Amino acid sequence: MRQQTTSAQQTKKIGEEMAREILKMPLGNNAIVLALEGELGSGKTTFTQGLASGLGVKGRVLSPTFLVVKEFELPHTNKTMLYHIDCYRLESTQELLDLGFKSIITNPKHIVIIEWADRVKEILPKDTKWIRFSLAGEDKRDVDVI
Repeated sequence: MRQQTTSAQQTKKIGEEMAREILKMPLGNNAIVLALEGELGSGKTTFTQGLASGLGVKGRVLSPTFLVVKEFELPHTNKTMLYHIDCYRLESTQELLDLGFKSIITNPKHIVIIEWADRVKEILPKDTKWIRFSLAGEDKRDVDVI
């Protein structure tokens, strides 16, 4: 499904809508994993801010480029943690595995959102939901949920 946005607020709203869908899902066997891909400035972090807000995260959500993994508690939901991962600076998938990635994605109470996920696609679960962001003009972004 493709949606086009013309503002950061619209991109955040798509993230908030995705959060509402996720909160309706029953717990499965593993974490819900969202893989984001797209060029720099295409809306990945803005979408993540909307998703986090929709999940009840308080405060600012920034891209964890230098931290790689940032975690947020999710009170008042059947999910307990949101993990925001940024793979932009990773040189290998092993770096992510060394940070406990396998234990993060095998907990059904976790939601994991990964920016620059194409860099680690070989270690992502088969049921990962991919979301592609692309620039579609000066102030336009295409958001494709696959």
